[in-house]
Amino acid sequence: MPGQDVLAVDAGVVTHAALLAGRGTVTIEHPGGVRSTYEPLRIDPLIRRNSSVATGQALGTLDSTGSHCAPLACLHLGALRQGSSGEWDYVQPLFLLQPMEVILLPSP
Repeated sequence: MPGQDVLAVDAGVVTHAALLAGRGTVTIEHPGGVRSTYEPLRIDPLIRRNSSVATGQALGTLDSTGSHCAPLACLHLGALRQGSSGEWDYVQPLFLLQPMEVILLPSP
């Protein structure tokens, strides 16, 4: 939904925090040669290029302005991994998300 917080999947350094093709976009470089990109956002003013972010830190809120999902909003999460010769390759971003243990409890 529009206005929901968008959180950094891992700690790192912001390499981009600005409009890109009319949408708020944040890119973070993480240790181990991985970059994550989030859009469309209303970027938090504290998130700027070269600032450090922590795992789970809010980068901004989900924005539906100009979105193909409007009036709803959808997050586009991308991931790049740096190869041994320095090139960046797109990879499945789901590997960035921490697995969650689901525990089903009986009804009271």
